[in-house]
Amino acid sequence: MDRAELATFLRGRRERIRPADVGLPTGRRRRTPGLRREEVAQLAYISTEYYTRLEQARGPRPSREVLGGLARALRLSDAERDHLHHLAGMPPGPPPGPPREVRPSVQLMLDRLPQAAAFVTSAASEIIAWNGLAAALMEDFSAVPPRERYLLRRAFLPDASGRRKMYGVSDLEEFARASTSRLRATLARYPGDPGLTALRDELLAGSRWFTELWAAADVRSAPVLRKTFQHPLVGPVTVNCDVLDLTDRDQHVVIYTADPGSPSEEALRLLSVVGTQQMTAPT
Repeated sequence: MDRAELATFLRGRRERIRPADVGLPTGRRRRTPGLRREEVAQLAYISTEYYTRLEQARGPRPSREVLGGLARALRLSDAERDHLHHLAGMPPGPPPGPPREVRPSVQLMLDRLPQAAAFVTSAASEIIAWNGLAAALMEDFSAVPPRERYLLRRAFLPDASGRRKMYGVSDLEEFARASTSRLRATLARYPGDPGLTALRDELLAGSRWFTELWAAADVRSAPVLRKTFQHPLVGPVTVNCDVLDLTDRDQHVVIYTADPGSPSEEALRLLSVVGTQQMTAPT
């Protein structure tokens, strides 16, 4: 175990992450670049004292579970995850969970689609990248905690008001069935990921509907090519749905476009101007 290099690596990765990237407020009194140590520890499900000792090159050898938590908290790429394991003196095994690192070129593509609402989901249904129009159509994902960016939670679990916050989509039933099937397939690919297991157990405990769909053990789903959002500012927005597979990352790019000349195209154009300002979160 190379404690000095491990400490340097952890500190460098921590300082490059913006709080908004993981759903945390920036705050006016933030005196350190990137995340604070206690924030990384919280995201990795370890104690702040233990993480601090690792950054000070005084900590004991981390377990595979701790290394997996650090890799997720610090949003490490596959290569960085492997390097972290080697620094800790523990050769890396198979990826513990769905990759969450989005290639810069993919984010650039999203940003260059000004007339389309586009976002990237992980294999676990988490929205991990988006453009401005997707935030305006659905919600400002940078303003919600990472756990609230999982579309499965939005589909099956109610919020504090007792409602499911799925943006008023017209295909909720189809989406729920397809998402349940994808979660079953994803768990088969990543059987050792505790986050996926916890997500499944949370849905089983909190949603009778999910429990019924899960018991059906279906792994087939039909694509939804068109859907309608009920937006609180511009009303109904009907879009075409296209999904591109990023097979090397086990991720999906979802692109919503409106028919040329339609009222929905005008609605998207208005949303691209208004953005997320002075808007309430869609329900």
